Amino acid sequence: MIRLFHISDVHFGLEDSAALDWVAACVARDRPDAVLITGDLTMRARHREFAAAAAWIRALGVPVTVEVGNHDLPYFNLAERFLDPYRRFRALQSAVGHGIALPGLTVVPLKTTARAQMRINWSKGRVGARGLAACLAAIDALPPGTQTLVACHHPLVETGTRGKALTRGGTRALEALARRGVLAVLSGHVHDAFDIIQPTAAGAIRMIGAGTLSQRLRASPAGFNELRVADGALTVRVRHPASDEG
Repeated sequence: MIRLFHISDVHFGLEDSAALDWVAACVARDRPDAVLITGDLTMRARHREFAAAAAWIRALGVPVTVEVGNHDLPYFNLAERFLDPYRRFRALQSAVGHGIALPGLTVVPLKTTARAQMRINWSKGRVGARGLAACLAAIDALPPGTQTLVACHHPLVETGTRGKALTRGGTRALEALARRGVLAVLSGHVHDAFDIIQPTAAGAIRMIGAGTLSQRLRASPAGFNELRVADGALTVRVRHPASDEG
């Protein structure tokens, strides 16, 4: 069995310190095989927020994979946002040793952020042709029989949560991933957990979203998803401090 903790939207700069302490304690006690973080580590992509995120991740002491969220692109420095928007995020990935190796299971990233878009709200999701091609090429290059989780920040289609993703190109991406038999697509962004089976023209595919570990709560308390993969099946348990106490 493989056990994973899927967390998202920590938003260092507006983080929930008590929730982060609780997650760290869960990691120390349960020793998952890896922690998967699906974006928005920071609130405004400030250097001090990335430094705090890197310190917290390193202290977990388990393998970690980190994807980029819309809040992880420079907010105040527009020159950097347009010329090198992922520089600070890449530095964080290097600092925390981004990447995991699991027997028979691979986590493949799919970028859903953009430095700018042809709409007012740049925080919403976008799957570009290049990003989708890179994700599909990585999946196609895997050894036969490898199970795949795809990790991105924005849900690829709407999931019924209060928050919206409005991901352009998401339907097309989800269909391509369903055609490849992806085990599930993991995301965050909407700050509420969900677990749905989404129909596509290529068949059904599972979408799993983690909540938030920040003070920016919506309909759910702070929490994360515990994923277990055994005998080709994926199970999900939503965990938050109150449920763990019970």
